[in-house]
Amino acid sequence: MGSKALERFLTENLNDLKSKGLYNEINTVIGANGPIIEVNGKRLINLSSNNYLGLANNERMIEASIKATEKYGVGAGAVRTINGTLDIHDQLEETLAKFKHTEAVITFQSGFNCNMGAISAVMNKNDAILSDSLNHASIIDGCRLSGSKVIRFEHADMDELRKKAKEARDSGQYEKIMVITDGVFSMDGDIAPLPEMVKIADEFDLITYVDDAHASGVLGENGSGSATHHNLVGKIDFQIGTLSKAIGVVGGYVAGTRDLIDWLKVRARPFLFSTSMTPGAAAACIEAINILSESTELVDRLWENGRYLKKGLQELGFDIGHSETPITPCIIGDADKAQEFSRELFNEGVYAKSIVFPTVPLGTARVRNMPTAAHTKQMLDDSLEIYAKVGKKLGIIK
Repeated sequence: MGSKALERFLTENLNDLKSKGLYNEINTVIGANGPIIEVNGKRLINLSSNNYLGLANNERMIEASIKATEKYGVGAGAVRTINGTLDIHDQLEETLAKFKHTEAVITFQSGFNCNMGAISAVMNKNDAILSDSLNHASIIDGCRLSGSKVIRFEHADMDELRKKAKEARDSGQYEKIMVITDGVFSMDGDIAPLPEMVKIADEFDLITYVDDAHASGVLGENGSGSATHHNLVGKIDFQIGTLSKAIGVVGGYVAGTRDLIDWLKVRARPFLFSTSMTPGAAAACIEAINILSESTELVDRLWENGRYLKKGLQELGFDIGHSETPITPCIIGDADKAQEFSRELFNEGVYAKSIVFPTVPLGTARVRNMPTAAHTKQMLDDSLEIYAKVGKKLGIIK
């Protein structure tokens, strides 16, 4: 029969979420996750993928993955610290270190695992972490796991960061103090003010930690991220990246000094207690970095498509917030309205998921649009036509 207490808990809370418009329906995509997808037998223009550069479907990467799988097998067979470190994992980390202009890199099974493992490997109950109020959930969970005192500062507010850094340093309570932020914020598309943050960090001896999940493959030299974008190579202690968004595969990594990476290899628990990423995934990631290193074509096209869609949505009258990157929210506010908007877009031929609390703050529900390098101008024009029709129908625009 199972626990009645559990049954009551689940029934009450699921019904509560549904009544508030906060219950998320999960859709199944039939086939590849490209610019056009099939869901429930319907072909849709896909504006919800994080496959920024279209690399998830890249033929060179598929071929590299197949060859590696034939050579190494479908799995690595062990955790990295026993005998699950294959030469292809070493090759991936060397390739990433060169790409990120750092001494070394450690790879994890996901970007989420990076933040869970890296923060708690260095920070503890004797320390403090200054954290941007809009940081990703994995950063929040990693900070909690560390046991450090978490001090939030208002989103991208460098005056408040300076004030709180001074208070924390002057208190004499903490052995180490870290400042942690996303490089690009995934729901708003704005860019963290890293040059000012690094100046404050230098002044108060703060450890700097930047999660570049949505900047990797998007910002900087050949898409190498925030450090090259802001001319801060060598000035950020922890650079976190994902291999599942612009890179198009799965996994994550931390880039930094050789000593930092050596420490994480003996203290980061997801690295120590999870089987290595598959050889096929590692090979595909290497090929993705090769593609980015050869040409800026995909990154340029991503930005071109992002500017085009952003301009079109603004001209229609949608509130796209303060996005500075191809990530383009249409902020609706009310959760029920945002979900209705998403459903109507679906009915008309656009897949753009509503994003509600707790992913974004209450009262800021939105549809998040992600044009990619793989979209054609015709797809974007068709999307804008549908947005105009649905937006007017629901009274979101005039």
